[in-house]
Amino acid sequence: MFALGYFTLLRAPGVGRLTGEFSGTLLDCSYYSFVVYTSVGFGDITPEGPLRLMSGMEALTGLVLVAWTASFLFLQIRELWGKDAR
Repeated sequence: MFALGYFTLLRAPGVGRLTGEFSGTLLDCSYYSFVVYTSVGFGDITPEGPLRLMSGMEALTGLVLVAWTASFLFLQIRELWGKDAR
């Protein structure tokens, strides 16, 4: 969803831009979104202007959801292994 957001917003005036090795395709927007969501960091593509806020919100969303998923899986595995040990 963030990739589609970037793809759409980049065509509107005044929202900023993505610079670096970026050609504006949906595939490039998907790659950038994946990098930001997983909090790998900026490297070959960087945001400029107001688009930086959306990138920050995506990074925070990714951090929260990855942590939530890891804790959920931990609890499920602990419950499953606890039943087998009895």
